Amino acid sequence: MPSSSLPLRRVWLPAAGSAALGAALLAFFGSGTQPAIGQSQDSRPAIAEAGTTIGVYSGRHYNTDKELYRQFTAKTGIKVNLLEAKDDALIERLKSEGKNSPADVLVLVDAARLDAATDQGVFQPSRSAALQRDVPANLRDSQGRWYGLTRRVRAVVVNPKLVNPTTIGTYADLAKPALKGKLCLRERKSPYNQSLVASQMILHGEATTRTWIRGMVANVSQPFFTSDTPLARAVARGECGVGVVNTYYVARMLSAEASAQDRQLAEQLKVIYVNPSHVNISGAGVTRHARNPQAAIKLIEFLASPTGGRGYAAANNEYPLKGFGDNPILKRFGTFKADGVSVEQIGSRSKAATLMMESNGWK
Repeated sequence: MPSSSLPLRRVWLPAAGSAALGAALLAFFGSGTQPAIGQSQDSRPAIAEAGTTIGVYSGRHYNTDKELYRQFTAKTGIKVNLLEAKDDALIERLKSEGKNSPADVLVLVDAARLDAATDQGVFQPSRSAALQRDVPANLRDSQGRWYGLTRRVRAVVVNPKLVNPTTIGTYADLAKPALKGKLCLRERKSPYNQSLVASQMILHGEATTRTWIRGMVANVSQPFFTSDTPLARAVARGECGVGVVNTYYVARMLSAEASAQDRQLAEQLKVIYVNPSHVNISGAGVTRHARNPQAAIKLIEFLASPTGGRGYAAANNEYPLKGFGDNPILKRFGTFKADGVSVEQIGSRSKAATLMMESNGWK
């Protein structure tokens, strides 16, 4: 059984009582689905019926996610039993529980984590016409083990008082000698940076990426940060001139829920979408020992749909799977051109990326 010391939060989500709740989802669910679950772990029937309860293990922890699960229940009658924790803890829990796991769906963030879960055999393949339609090919696993739900962009933030924003057009510009002593980076163990480096290896090759890392490390003048938020604050304060963060961290600082101090700091930042930009995802898959795989697919279809996906992206100021959405804060940042690298490819290169970062001074 899993260790009781894991930081877990269990949330029971009952069906919503209002008939109006989830009415906007009628068109989506009226079409039905015909997923084919690959290599079922047992002979139990996989029928998505009202009254079924599915277990969801999620690395996300936003109240608006819970509202979406309630809407899903209101329309389908399929109840959601939610358990929230860190991604790595959830993967280990699934492995420990084995066939006894109550989880039907696993939600994770970042390509590196999805790849790690895939390598450790916690997903089973699944197929759905709706997911093939709604999830672009480069944002899903080629064998149907996981599907993207939202997009997140790794952008450059600049303090215009210290660095001219027009001098930053690509990630490669961060290695220019002109930025010596002005660059701040998050530490090597951040999966977001591992995925960024993996994408650069795929796009530009190992030799060029190695030179790029060394150039950036030479420009760093203070300890590597443990999170994107303090890094963004440091750039805003002028402790750094430029840094790399996921855009939703800055969007959070600009939101009405943020402190007045954070909003003031975020106003000092210029967010730059380099050309092309690295795009990562949050994603979900049916667990290997799911008791209700067809109901699990129903939920993933809903979260990836234009209707459900809009809310899932809005929960964390992320982008939907297609287009740029209507988030007013993200609109301030402008639009981006994605580099088009497959998330599956990024995940498969994350270990090599980590080794390259370690051997070239990225602490």
